[in-house]
Amino acid sequence: MSAIDTNRVHGGVSALGMFSKVWAAAQKWNDARVTRNALSRLSDRELDDIGLNRGDIERIAHGR
Repeated sequence: MSAIDTNRVHGGVSALGMFSKVWAAAQKWNDARVTRNALSRLSDRELDDIGLNRGDIERIAHGR
């Protein structure tokens, strides 16, 4: 019987590992951009309803 490991993590400095890191960074940047844009479109009242203000948007977008 054979098995395939589908949970392998590519690391190190190999081309595939480097590509994975670049891809992950691009996805993180895009997620922050989408979150920032969505929150920026809300009115001050809508932000207040969810317990935020304009100064919180950047912190929330970056998950801090």
